[in-house]
Amino acid sequence: MVRKPATLKDVAALANVSRATAARALNSYGYVGDETAQKVQAAAEQLGYRGNRLAQALRNGQLPIVGCILGDIQNPFFARIAHDIEVLARERGHNLVIGSSEEELAQEISLLASLQSLSIRGFIVAPTSADNNAHLQGLIAENVPLVLIDRVAEGVDCDNVLVDNEGGARKAVEYLIAMGHRHIGLLQDDMRIFTSRERMSGYQAALAAAGIAPDDRMVSVSQSTVEHAVDATIRLFSQKSPPTALFTVDSLMTQGALLAFRSMGISIPHDVSLIGFDDFNLATFTDPQITVVSQPVSEIGRAAARLLFDRLSGKNEPPQKIRFETKLIVRGSVSRRSDG
Repeated sequence: MVRKPATLKDVAALANVSRATAARALNSYGYVGDETAQKVQAAAEQLGYRGNRLAQALRNGQLPIVGCILGDIQNPFFARIAHDIEVLARERGHNLVIGSSEEELAQEISLLASLQSLSIRGFIVAPTSADNNAHLQGLIAENVPLVLIDRVAEGVDCDNVLVDNEGGARKAVEYLIAMGHRHIGLLQDDMRIFTSRERMSGYQAALAAAGIAPDDRMVSVSQSTVEHAVDATIRLFSQKSPPTALFTVDSLMTQGALLAFRSMGISIPHDVSLIGFDDFNLATFTDPQITVVSQPVSEIGRAAARLLFDRLSGKNEPPQKIRFETKLIVRGSVSRRSDG
């Protein structure tokens, strides 16, 4: 016969106190004399009473859970970051709740509100908007620990972890220019996203430094999914005078571009050269292998988690700004061109 778990009523009866007194003694609220508290604790131990630890933690604001809201966890970049944050959270005795905004501001706001209602102790967020950030400012005003990852948000003064997006994009486009390309396409995300703005800035800066006039026909906007990137690439390369090279701003777009080129019968690097921002597993399994701007993705998530747990442990210093460098990894997807 299975023994029923002990209840608060059982503990109160064994200790010969009221249920209200037993609850105060076990949950450390209100006044209970030392002798009575000891009797209640002894009764609880004798009966194996567990209590509602979740309810206790919620009341005390000590639930060992942190929240993480990322752009799209289907993106390998964010998937790796979520994994690394979860590993460090476990090391610190915490659980992680992960949400995906899917780059929608309304969804980010809704997720954050839902998680706040659970008394989650702190948050790591990749904000969908560089400008519309009242919900994040609200966290700061309430002294909720917050770390921004991969992006910054205007008016939100907190710890953040970034990479040099502009510098990485500039290195990629400078390399294409050095290889003789002057008609360089850009496959980019929505400009409200900080990383998209930064990578666009790097693209534009490299062109300007080489005396190449900007051309809106060379830029195609896509959502950060393989499917949308396929369509955006086909639009870009169906023009009368398409680019001779393409720079994509993330790994999902790079994969979409590869599929589009295959469907159009466009050969890399014979017909078009390609560089993608962010390395990905398939980049070295294609023929040719894809030249990429690599981010230290294995360091980004852990750095953000360390900053968050520093705050949770009481560290009170000015906000920390960590910016990692990128690296151009040259493989086989860029060819030299003599006619631009």
